[in-house]
Amino acid sequence: VQLQASGGGLVQAGGSLRLSCTASGSFFRINVMGWYRQAAGKQREWVAAITSGGVRNYADSVKGRFTISRDNAKSTVYLQVNNLKPEDTAVYYCNAPGPGTGYWGQGTLVTVSS
Repeated sequence: VQLQASGGGLVQAGGSLRLSCTASGSFFRINVMGWYRQAAGKQREWVAAITSGGVRNYADSVKGRFTISRDNAKSTVYLQVNNLKPEDTAVYYCNAPGPGTGYWGQGTLVTVSS
């Protein structure tokens, strides 16, 4: 499984972005898709996840501001990020289940200016 993330950029606080992650390979066998993020000098942290049936879960820090969704026909998972804060600045990674820690995209950088 190969994952390709995109959609990051530089935005002002309060702004929005939509991150996308397109999967190739055996996507139809993937159940949960997730987003993680890693800020400079910090550990990677889980942000959100969605099952194949559309059940969503979010980290407390992003609840009410981020929305995860998926389009199975396009083999794509999205992360709509609204009301961005400077502390949301990080490289955002998509993740699919697999050996070890699973499969990871290359990451897309979100920078939020104050």
